[in-house]
Amino acid sequence: MTGAEHFDSQVDPRAQQLFKLLVEQYIADGTPVASKYLATHADVQVSSATIRNIMGQLESIGLVKSPHTSAGKVPTDQGYRFFVDSLLSVEPWEETRVKELEAELNPDLAPSLLVASATDLLSKITQMTCLITTPIREQVNLRHVEFVRLDAERVLVILVLNDREVQNRVIHTAQDYTSVELNQAANFINHEFGGCSLIDIRRSILDSMQKDKDQMDHLMQAAFDVASMAFAETDEEGQELLVSGESRLLDFSADTDTVKTLFDAVSRKGRVLHLLDRCLESSGVQLFIGDESGYQPLGDMSLVTSSYEVNGQVAGVLGVIGPTRMDYKDVIPVVDVTARLLSAAMRHG
Repeated sequence: MTGAEHFDSQVDPRAQQLFKLLVEQYIADGTPVASKYLATHADVQVSSATIRNIMGQLESIGLVKSPHTSAGKVPTDQGYRFFVDSLLSVEPWEETRVKELEAELNPDLAPSLLVASATDLLSKITQMTCLITTPIREQVNLRHVEFVRLDAERVLVILVLNDREVQNRVIHTAQDYTSVELNQAANFINHEFGGCSLIDIRRSILDSMQKDKDQMDHLMQAAFDVASMAFAETDEEGQELLVSGESRLLDFSADTDTVKTLFDAVSRKGRVLHLLDRCLESSGVQLFIGDESGYQPLGDMSLVTSSYEVNGQVAGVLGVIGPTRMDYKDVIPVVDVTARLLSAAMRHG
């Protein structure tokens, strides 16, 4: 049973109606919602006392909480999740708004500029911090590799990619390989993986090392050990994280320590990029509320993401960071539409 189904069985229709009104009101003005206020709503036909009892029940199961003893109630992260999964009605964008957004994404731009344009546009529309990963370079293929011994612990890796691109990397090895061993390892990699994409090579090497290490001879072990280090960063090769609207983080929290942590997290990018990479595994809009992201700096925030495509293949992720009390019914569709239009612009460009 999912979390939403669990609460569905515990919250009757009247309580769901009151809870939905509470969440919508809190999203609108950001102040705790009192039972007395809910009792004045035209659609509510019960007394303040009855509403207080219902709020008490909702608090006991973890959907609402009281920031202060005498204050009204606010939704918890679990409450927002129940609201989004069971009570939220997301309306599709009007065609005119879609056309206006589509006009802002020029398919004639270079992919890097097109992605940056989408980032700025999404941040402007949502008034939130927008993140987007540039397209994964699945098409980067290995033509040739050479391993050159520098000293007992360092090896120079020379990669020839696609037709003319050359990359040099220095890797630190756990043992001293001779020039003969490195030359044999390079010959093996070129023979087995020449013409393959870097990401496919990395996956094949890691899979083989995990499965067959005990059965490998000395040459194979040397080849895979050196190659695994040489291709260690291939998953992120050429992929970047673009951020727009960083200053909007100041709008989400009055706690300067929280804001500083968020700034640091976004500026360092590594962990955030890894989090967005997880979103590549699923299509459509994904939503992380509070601690659901598993990333501590986003513990008081929500992250709404959607993947976009290049040539029919999932290539990257775009999303927005905002407060947990963001207006989900507006943010979810704009993230979805922007991702779809960016995919279309990439396809037509």
